[in-house]
Amino acid sequence: MTIESLIEDFSFLGDWEERYRYVIELGRELEPLSEEEHSAANKVPGCVSQVWLVTETKHGDKEPRLVFRGDSDAHIVRGLIAILLQIFSGKTPREILDVDARQILQKLGLNEHLSPQRSNGLYSMVGRIQDDARALLATASHA
Repeated sequence: MTIESLIEDFSFLGDWEERYRYVIELGRELEPLSEEEHSAANKVPGCVSQVWLVTETKHGDKEPRLVFRGDSDAHIVRGLIAILLQIFSGKTPREILDVDARQILQKLGLNEHLSPQRSNGLYSMVGRIQDDARALLATASHA
């Protein structure tokens, strides 16, 4: 699923209740993390719910790409993780840093319907993803 198709799917959903159910459904489709991956190193600070993000670097033909997997103890947050994975996973560090996550989330209509705590947690996850992209760029420039 692309970002564009995700935005299109959300545009077909009438009210926030339908979108909320859809976000939860997206979360149900996440690949589960192993017990070991539910570690302090993978935990994202700044989230009310518990959130874990696993970052893997895939070395392909040219630039390395970051692949993300995640989990949470809250259904809606699992859905938000699924959306972020659609936005960021499989991209190069530069592509990740070029993404305007706020604009995409606004197009999905999430900004005005999430509590301040959920929004803070969501942007903590975005920050973690961008930090991982910056770290990979920094190590690549020193190689």
